[in-house]
Amino acid sequence: MTKKNSKNKQLEVLAIRLTEFIGTPLSIIIHTALFVIAFLFYFFGVPFETILLVLTTIVSLEAIYLSLFIQLSVNKNTQSLEEVEEDIEEIQEDVEGLEGEFDEIQEDVEGLEGNIKKLRDGIKDIGAEIEDISEDVDKLGEDEQSEEELAHIQSNKSLKNIEKEILTLSTGILALKDDLEVLKRTIKK
Repeated sequence: MTKKNSKNKQLEVLAIRLTEFIGTPLSIIIHTALFVIAFLFYFFGVPFETILLVLTTIVSLEAIYLSLFIQLSVNKNTQSLEEVEEDIEEIQEDVEGLEGEFDEIQEDVEGLEGNIKKLRDGIKDIGAEIEDISEDVDKLGEDEQSEEELAHIQSNKSLKNIEKEILTLSTGILALKDDLEVLKRTIKK
């Protein structure tokens, strides 16, 4: 920091402190005491017109400095408000981004609901196939022994196919659970 910047910073700090002091009760007491003291000079032989002239001049200068201090405060508040406005704009952009992410999450949830419906339909189909196989096994039990063996072989093949479908569905269900956990964590953020 250069000497000029350092002096400007010190003057700015001094001006801010003076501005803050002027609005205090202590400042009111000091001003009142000074006015009283100024009029006491009359009793020490100073003409009343001279007291009023000096007092008026001092009050005029003080009014000029007060207006400068007020302008300094306005400038500081304006700068602060601009910073707050920038922060608000950033927050608004963040909120808009979150709304977009929420829309994506909503779409993902809808996709998961569709997958769950497909899994339920697949489970119903497997249940129907198991009933059909059970009926076929019952019918084959009534037929001859060789047909029973053939049916048993076919039943085993069907059961293996069902097992594969159940495994596939189980994998799909686990994947859906994982997707739901990811969605829950995303929503909590």
